[in-house]
Amino acid sequence: MKYLKNTEIGQLDAKLIKKEETFLFECHPDLTCFNICCRNLKLFLYPYDIIKLKQALNISSDEFIDKHTDIIIRPETCFPEVLLKMAENRQKTCPFLQNNGCSVYNARPYACRTFPMEQGLIYNEDKKTAAPVYFFKPPEFCMGKNQKKEWTPETWIKDQDAVLYNNKTILWSKIKSLFYQYPPWTPDNTDNPKLKASFMALYNIDKFREFVFSSTFLKRYKIKPDLKRRIKKDDEALLKLAFAFVKLYLWNVGSKIIK
Repeated sequence: MKYLKNTEIGQLDAKLIKKEETFLFECHPDLTCFNICCRNLKLFLYPYDIIKLKQALNISSDEFIDKHTDIIIRPETCFPEVLLKMAENRQKTCPFLQNNGCSVYNARPYACRTFPMEQGLIYNEDKKTAAPVYFFKPPEFCMGKNQKKEWTPETWIKDQDAVLYNNKTILWSKIKSLFYQYPPWTPDNTDNPKLKASFMALYNIDKFREFVFSSTFLKRYKIKPDLKRRIKKDDEALLKLAFAFVKLYLWNVGSKIIK
């Protein structure tokens, strides 16, 4: 999910779709392009994506990150980006692609769910608010855009069971925007302890749980007893705590969740 300024909208190579506007799209195995879009991807993973994928694969977040991701820091941001690592074959396919489709379909990442649509947030600098914006961006080879099924951004998100993913990703995007607006360290400072702690909290949920209960975390921070009980096993509740913790830890932005 892109975090955008109004001045950047016209510079994007994609068709802007208003909330009430429609687009045509349908994907199915009879299309000649079926599964081609799952090759040689630059697919960004968000914190909630990692949780659902590691659960589907029945592995730890630490193992998933080590085996299935590439981590980069781009010059314009000081926080790492997490990309899905492609398979080491000639076509560089998605590691979860099989002949009949996606082997983790029910846990597929947010970017896969919303394809061929992309979503961003327009940031209003005067009001300090963000609003969703949608783009239709199928690749040239995509035959799905020639099908007759009609969608709005809202109906497509609901059809792809992406509503919860969408909400979690918006929360993450708002935190990510803080790294652009108020960078807590320089991009070249990759050994920064706060960077490592923040990345762990946001992306390595199992390590974060271990940190919460094995360190002095619960002595230094106050969280409600009910949340403390839930985060022992509930990854989504722990991610909610992670979002609040990072905002407090890096920018001293308080919340009802952690003090």
